[in-house]
Amino acid sequence: MKKREKVSNVMTKDVLTINVNNSLKEANSLFAKHNIRHIPVVSGDNLIGILSKTDILRISFGDTFGDEQSGSDEAIFDMLSINQVMKHSPETVGSEDTLKEAAEILAKREFHALPVVDGEKLVGIITTTDIINYFLEQY
Repeated sequence: MKKREKVSNVMTKDVLTINVNNSLKEANSLFAKHNIRHIPVVSGDNLIGILSKTDILRISFGDTFGDEQSGSDEAIFDMLSINQVMKHSPETVGSEDTLKEAAEILAKREFHALPVVDGEKLVGIITTTDIINYFLEQY
């Protein structure tokens, strides 16, 4: 196993983003359609936050009451904006940072994804799943 493996070698490079002006309905659809759990939120080309599936579930009734409450979820999604629900100014890593550095951040914090930013540009995302899969490939 490489001790200095770079984030760029493990991160998802073709990262799906959502604009801060999109709706929570659109975000929820992206989570379902692409089977993902984190979406960086951008304004133009600038990373301004990150939205997680958990953020959506916190404001949703769907998992609690089943499909019969989907109308309630729609109403909540209409009342709130991505800006109100997302994590603002998320912690990030650079593509040249090591997996160890990214893993240390994720292990100490209560989140499971880090946007990868070089300068001001979002270049990817790395998740706990990406790191675990990398380690599994090593054995």
